[in-house]
Amino acid sequence: MIIIQEPNYGKKPNKDNKDLVNDAIRFPLVLLIGPNGEQLGKMSAKEAQFKANSMDLDLFCVAPGANPPVCKIINYSRYRFEQQKKAKEARKNQKVVDIKEVQLTPQIGLHDLQTKARHATRFLQEGNKVKVGVRFRGRQMAHVDVGQQTLDNFIALVDEFATIEKPAAMEGRWLFAVLAPKRK
Repeated sequence: MIIIQEPNYGKKPNKDNKDLVNDAIRFPLVLLIGPNGEQLGKMSAKEAQFKANSMDLDLFCVAPGANPPVCKIINYSRYRFEQQKKAKEARKNQKVVDIKEVQLTPQIGLHDLQTKARHATRFLQEGNKVKVGVRFRGRQMAHVDVGQQTLDNFIALVDEFATIEKPAAMEGRWLFAVLAPKRK
């Protein structure tokens, strides 16, 4: 079996990329902008492609929805590099907020509650949200008010660092509340 590969004439955009570049531009008429930002006027896409090739640059469709579509002569690989660099910088500056979970029981001791509150305070100071859950077992379901009181005591301990994002609500055998860090 012989595999014949087509020759690669010119630069083509990546398969995963949705940009209209070079031969992918098939509009009958385009408004062309030069590499320095000057308007070169309206012309056919083939004519614009020829001008871009003569400058050894790429034809890139900036505004395909315009009437006529606007194309610019640029170095497309450099343009893609700059876009990727900006996206990487944006991801680096982005803060990911995690949700940390603290589990309590209705009969938790005071010292244990204070220890869990210290952990939650540390999570909040790091900028994470805290999901506080009170678990009910067996006959404890008959006294949900005791668990609610425990949850209220916990929230009072971390009140200086937290705001209630989602108030306490029952989900099955759990009483959950979500706390967010206070803004400075």
